[in-house]
Amino acid sequence: MRLSLIVSAATLALVCGCGPSTPDPNDPANQQNAYGQYTPPASTTAPPGAYTTPPATTTAPTNPGAPGAAGGSPATPIAVPAAQAVQPLLTQLAAGEVQGMQPEGSAFAGQFQEGQVLEQAFTIQAGKCYSVVGASMGIQELDILLIFHPAPLPPQTLAQDNSQGGTAVLGGKSTGCFKNALPVGGPGKIVVKATRGSGLAIAQIYIK
Repeated sequence: MRLSLIVSAATLALVCGCGPSTPDPNDPANQQNAYGQYTPPASTTAPPGAYTTPPATTTAPTNPGAPGAAGGSPATPIAVPAAQAVQPLLTQLAAGEVQGMQPEGSAFAGQFQEGQVLEQAFTIQAGKCYSVVGASMGIQELDILLIFHPAPLPPQTLAQDNSQGGTAVLGGKSTGCFKNALPVGGPGKIVVKATRGSGLAIAQIYIK
């Protein structure tokens, strides 16, 4: 399993069209309309000294991997005891993937329909290393993303799991935990998504 870094990109396009201010009588578009009335074309040339509104611009999404970009409506949060059926699987998975790390806060769980997401806010500390483990029941593909969101800047996906199936590990033993190399921390969140299938899911953040 490997972590995938997603770099945001922005594209700005500006299009301007100019045309003659005097209609061409030989142009079929300038002939009489269905009601027998002459319809001149709209002029794109402003009178001298007048302000012309520029055409609308289109901006590409700043970060295709961000959770808005993760997409999906919110899953229904549930109390951890209500997900006790998958708790043993989470514990077993963590024992093999995040040895030597400590839980960061409490586990969080949700009831998912396919495509829904569950978010857990936390503070990404400077110089700390993070892993996230998730387990589910009934979900065929579970995904986890680690998001950095220092308002008012757009959210940035720092890492995501590439595992397959109903369990997911971000920063497991094969790749090592995700380390915040910045000298400062900031607000972040974990996004758990039921990419395929519906059911219960539970996840836990770990730190060292």
